[in-house]
Amino acid sequence: MRILYNSSLQKATFFLTGFQGLEDLHGWISIPFCFIYLTVITGNLTIIHVIHTDVTLHEPMYYFLAMLALTDLGLCLSTLPTVIGIFWFDAREIGIPACFTQLFFIHTLSLVESSVLLSMSIDRYVAICHPLRYSTILTPARIIRMGLSSVFRSALLILPLPFLLKRFQYCHSHVLAHAYCLHLEIMKLACSSIIVNHIYGLFVVACTVGVDSLLIFLSYALILRTVLSIASHHERLRALNTCVSHTCAVLLFYIPMIGLSLVHRFGEHLPRTVHLLMSYVYLLVPPLMNPIVYSIKTKQIRQRIVKKFEFIKSLRGFRQD
Repeated sequence: MRILYNSSLQKATFFLTGFQGLEDLHGWISIPFCFIYLTVITGNLTIIHVIHTDVTLHEPMYYFLAMLALTDLGLCLSTLPTVIGIFWFDAREIGIPACFTQLFFIHTLSLVESSVLLSMSIDRYVAICHPLRYSTILTPARIIRMGLSSVFRSALLILPLPFLLKRFQYCHSHVLAHAYCLHLEIMKLACSSIIVNHIYGLFVVACTVGVDSLLIFLSYALILRTVLSIASHHERLRALNTCVSHTCAVLLFYIPMIGLSLVHRFGEHLPRTVHLLMSYVYLLVPPLMNPIVYSIKTKQIRQRIVKKFEFIKSLRGFRQD
């Protein structure tokens, strides 16, 4: 198939792809996806609500956790319309403006998540290495600035991508390999040279995810040095235990990202289903697992969630009586 191009970019159309060859099973395939999306939305909204309503959780660590939950929620909602649209209604067609808008939010929120994970590692570094100065270093104003700078940095770096793509004419196959729009895939459909897009894409990744991952590694190296200097074995374990949830969140973000990169670069011989599943793992597993990990590993969050459910049950019992 060829792109529908009528001398105006605004009239161009791309076609998204579900699981090719399994179109008859899209209704059944949609069931686990709907469950995942529902769990992501419910879990992250619960985390945000608990932190917002409980004054005892108005601390830097939980503010950063709320930022992470909000980012995960946005990332989930940015892919939900097209993914569910394909599985339920076979709505594969997407216009260029809508496609570029989705692309902008997916890539921006992915970079924001990397920035938030870096901010959380800084929070753990200050809490363990400089506990007496914790409240004076991580003030509410500074936390707000860190959050806003993460959003502005990510948005400003991703903003040129739609404009770089807009200058192309698309004369190759207009069928995208995923159920959502990604920069790497769209630029491959262009007729002309895409070297500028390649270079800029690598620059964005290097100065965001690359720098963030190095700083996270450095912060944990400093944390580990401080923890090993503590004489008490119990205090060492207690200090390290405060980092477990964040470490899991970092691994949940970076491992799928690295796996997806390896599959794209060295997995050309693999079935398309593998590429498709890896992309879904990258975009859906961190938002799905982060609330679960923090609910299980963070005692304060777990206790507040349990209290919320107990309160709801008591209200229902009172109404029935």
